[in-house]
Amino acid sequence: MCDRQGAFASPRDAVVCRAMPPPVLLLQDISLTFGATPLLTGAGLAVGVGDRVCLVGRNGSGKSSLLRVAAGLLEPDAGRRFAQPGATIRYLPQEPDLAGFSTTLAYAEAGLGRDRHRARQMLDELGLTGEEAVASLSGGEARRAALARVLASAPDILLLDEPTNHLDLPGIEWLERALAGTHAGLVLVSHDRRLLERLSRVTVWLDRGVTRALDCGFAGFEAWRDAALEQEEAERHKLGRKIAAEEDWLRYGVTARRKRNQRRLADLRVLRVRRREQRAAQGVARLSAAQADLSGQLVVAADGVSKSLGERLIVRDFSTRVMRGDRVGIVGPNGAGKTTLLNLLTGALAPDTGEVRLGTNLAMAVLDQRRESLDPAQSLSRALVGGPGDRVVVGGESRHVIGYMRDFLFGPEQAGTPVGALSGGERGRLVLARAFARPSNLMVLDEPTNDLDLETLELLQERLSEYAGTVLLVSHDRDFLDRVVTSVIASEGGGRWVEYAGGYSDMLAQRGAAPAVLPPPKRARPAEPARTRAAASPRRMTFRDRHALETLPERIAALEAEVARLGGLLGDPGLYARDPARFAAATQALAAAQERLAASEEEWLRLEMEREDIEG
Repeated sequence: MCDRQGAFASPRDAVVCRAMPPPVLLLQDISLTFGATPLLTGAGLAVGVGDRVCLVGRNGSGKSSLLRVAAGLLEPDAGRRFAQPGATIRYLPQEPDLAGFSTTLAYAEAGLGRDRHRARQMLDELGLTGEEAVASLSGGEARRAALARVLASAPDILLLDEPTNHLDLPGIEWLERALAGTHAGLVLVSHDRRLLERLSRVTVWLDRGVTRALDCGFAGFEAWRDAALEQEEAERHKLGRKIAAEEDWLRYGVTARRKRNQRRLADLRVLRVRRREQRAAQGVARLSAAQADLSGQLVVAADGVSKSLGERLIVRDFSTRVMRGDRVGIVGPNGAGKTTLLNLLTGALAPDTGEVRLGTNLAMAVLDQRRESLDPAQSLSRALVGGPGDRVVVGGESRHVIGYMRDFLFGPEQAGTPVGALSGGERGRLVLARAFARPSNLMVLDEPTNDLDLETLELLQERLSEYAGTVLLVSHDRDFLDRVVTSVIASEGGGRWVEYAGGYSDMLAQRGAAPAVLPPPKRARPAEPARTRAAASPRRMTFRDRHALETLPERIAALEAEVARLGGLLGDPGLYARDPARFAAATQALAAAQERLAASEEEWLRLEMEREDIEG
């Protein structure tokens, strides 16, 4: 319920609208230029203690640069940055720099003063001992050490740039709970839609150098953005028609020697300048997979497959059937062996025991997790063409490489750009462009969502859902899994993998358990076998659960009515002008009611699934 009239405001308006109480951190009219290209031309941000702000925008729109300005690490060309005296502001960059520290504990303790015990506590919760050598950390361990450092200081404001990068699903769920419980004001930049939907209460859209604020969380952002872009396109069309009419008058109308006509001619010049200076919204990437002939009905058959790496058992006695048209997700903690299982299923790795049979007429397209197939010295156009020349074959059709580049939001001037100079998001789009150009009926994707902006990610979801072939997918993105896959293969520990029907949320419901807590990998104890737990404690619903199942529908109905009432109240465009305090209270009440409603619905679904399972 976020379609409040007037929410689409200028940065200055957004700051004034939320100036009660005074923000701890305030950016106004920030401008920033790199080279000859303006990156920020009027960006603003206001954050107070307890605020939950998500900052969204295309890759390359300047989100990370704006966060660095907010953190005081980058000086803008123009504009004002204000932070309350004595306020503690902590910033988590996309790629934390741990250089100069010997261990994760030394890094996490830096700058904490006397509260160093909090650093050890946070490291422990994140599954690190503190004794890990910084030089040998994996990407996930480095990310957890950086999170421990910024969270341990209990800051007033947290600026987090892609905090879920390199985290596995248990780590993401732990982070979500930790951020939900903090009193700090949050500014989140993330491609994890579910994290944004659950945590954010205000959305700031950075588009073509300017920020616009919506007094609602990310769940209401996309409809708001689309409506704004449609209105902008309509206004651009009207401007074009007006210019055409004026040009027609200039050619065929009365003489332009009179003063009135001279003024009209000057107005036409102004209109032309306005149109020339308009920065149209960046297009949407056009992803379409080149289709090969149909594969056989059976794509992959695995029977009793096991695989060990050294002394460690990765896959134990796993069997599955993947049929044509299936979209299978593989999930588990970092180090569980997701990529190993994927390689076993695609024949890239031979099992120690058991058998893997691949179907007939398979044409496989692979997107690797580390972008290892990219040559950093090769130009963008050569990486797409595969060598010299300017033509790329897509779906049996020869296309000029510049036109195909445009489908993936690359400009013609980037054709000669070395791959090594591309941003992470641009490299992600390049790998997608290469994978989708190859005729295939089996798409193998290992962490395809890394570094993609939300709009490209959304389009990738749509294309995979429409893909006529079969998809094998490794991902930590819960929303992506729910939207794309038809079944999930999940790690249960000890080399055991279990397949569940449906997406990630369906898997949790079938397990009948809350999301897993982040395990400390270096000190974890073996889990008690499921059969032993079941034998020791017969499954039955407690009196409390039965009572909750009976009363939750009435509570959900009441919360739905409350959400509708508050939404109607905030729908009044004049409410803020008449009574700012009432508007602020209603906004907070709506966010709280929506959170309670979502929690109640999830609890009812969990209990209902448990009841059905117990009663058979």
